Amino acid sequence: MKKVAFVTGGSRGIGLGIAEELAKAGFDIAINGMRPAEAVRDVLEGIKSYGVDALYCQGDIGSTEARQNMLSAIKEHYGQLNVLVNNAGVAPKERKDLLDASEESFEYVVKTNLQGPYFLTQQAANWMIELKKANADFDASIINISSISASIASVNRGEYCISKAGMSMMTLLFASRLGEFDIPVFDVRPGLIKTDMTSAVTEKYDKLIEDGLCAQPRWGMPEDVGKAVSALAQGYFPYSSGQTIMVDGGLAVPRL
Repeated sequence: MKKVAFVTGGSRGIGLGIAEELAKAGFDIAINGMRPAEAVRDVLEGIKSYGVDALYCQGDIGSTEARQNMLSAIKEHYGQLNVLVNNAGVAPKERKDLLDASEESFEYVVKTNLQGPYFLTQQAANWMIELKKANADFDASIINISSISASIASVNRGEYCISKAGMSMMTLLFASRLGEFDIPVFDVRPGLIKTDMTSAVTEKYDKLIEDGLCAQPRWGMPEDVGKAVSALAQGYFPYSSGQTIMVDGGLAVPRL
């Protein structure tokens, strides 16, 4: 039986890059997204082209009911879950200065980027523990996709930075709690990744990258993040629970 990975926000951008790399590694894939099923038919077929099965779980990760429905669908379809990748996330609808940002925007971002993943992880972890207790050789892991914004301040999107910093602490918390069950938890922090979410600021960051913002002078691509996640999911870092993997081209490296 193939191992099963669930990638939230896996129908586009970084999430799709992760789903494709995990499919290449032989994982059956469940992906989540907000679009109707017919809109992601081609995405699912693309994942299946790697010789694996693919399942779409439509719904809002910030909704308690939707999260329960997603895990129930995976349980019914696959009967197990080996890897949870908490990738789904949103940016503020409007970038506003810290002194002007609204409470509504904060709630919108934090509910999707932190509260939803926190309680999805709680549910998935309890299921993984059950599977571990039934079979001591069952492999499981949780991989959180945070951001360089977890530790690098952007004063025009404070709610996003706080949500990602919270996710990094969430990694430490669940790594501590799940250690006794040998379920490692990791934090992957992408830097500037070329996706539809960054399309509006492409010109700005093209210039900054050209001027030396990153040690590696290029944009990151979704597959760059996907390869890191795939290595973690395949168990190549079995004794590194709670660690942060930077996928930022050296952007966060202090340099003179």
